Amino acid sequence: MVNRHTAQKIRKIHRYLGIFIGIQFLFWTISGLYFSWTDIDDIHGDQFKNMEYQPKAFNNLMSPSQLNTPKGIREIEIRDINGQPYYWINKTQLFSAIDGRPKNNITKEEALAIAEIRMAPDLKVGSIEKVNEVGKHHEYRERLLPAYVITYEHDETLKAYISISDGKFQTVRHRSWRWFDFLWMTHTMDYESRDDFNTIVLRVFSLLGLITVLSGFLLWYTSSPTIRKIGK
Repeated sequence: MVNRHTAQKIRKIHRYLGIFIGIQFLFWTISGLYFSWTDIDDIHGDQFKNMEYQPKAFNNLMSPSQLNTPKGIREIEIRDINGQPYYWINKTQLFSAIDGRPKNNITKEEALAIAEIRMAPDLKVGSIEKVNEVGKHHEYRERLLPAYVITYEHDETLKAYISISDGKFQTVRHRSWRWFDFLWMTHTMDYESRDDFNTIVLRVFSLLGLITVLSGFLLWYTSSPTIRKIGK
């Protein structure tokens, strides 16, 4: 059996470990509950989108081989910008799919037209602004910049983002998503990008959590009257 002095040390270690990692355990629990009780489609903002949207089909488009692309074509996508077809070439340049003319940026009016067909028809636009750069914790991080952010008159502080260089409808952000994003950060303990499960902090706290649980079992073992009787 473990002597009383050793048992006291185990109890002390368990107590201080519990205090140290207890807050993080609380965040893990709260975030886990939130994730399990929310619909991921609602977090993605599907309730604000036009879910019946279908990309427009275009006819009589010019051949991409006719475009003025000295470095050739590695990647190509088609964009519907206010009802007009464009080729997005090599993730760098828009070209008209009708006459091949390059298009450097989309206008605010074109961004509003793109959002109009992608968002629910009952939403009312409050404002539109240009975003040139964002920080690591911004809700539009790691996406193509610059972009237009369209803010709607809605209780959820609803925003839609459309990249300026390619005219792509990027994403929707709202209050529930922002809560999800914050709790996801506390869950992964990645306070930079939020998506890295291999951070040193997470590894350390995971090991400390395991040690705390094991010390609890050991503490039960050393203080259990039943175990003492069996030992005797």
